[in-house]
Amino acid sequence: MQNFFLVVGLILIANAFVCLFRAIVGPTLPDRIVAINIVGTKTLVVLVLVAYIFGQHMYIDTAFVYALLNFIVTVAVSRYLEIGGLPSA
Repeated sequence: MQNFFLVVGLILIANAFVCLFRAIVGPTLPDRIVAINIVGTKTLVVLVLVAYIFGQHMYIDTAFVYALLNFIVTVAVSRYLEIGGLPSA
């Protein structure tokens, strides 16, 4: 079973590199933001798979923190692009 999860993790990492290529070449800025968000999500899934394969629960806590940071950064960058600057108080 661990070999299956290892193969899935490797496929996800390869797919993340394809998304990273899209983030570099992307036609528009929102496409690039979505691609970076997808790379972050795939990294989160790989962290959870590593936690399961090696039995280290610390990686799951790290994955939770990474997920929260990924969400906050995506919302902040999208908001910044929508209004064209930092919001005034």
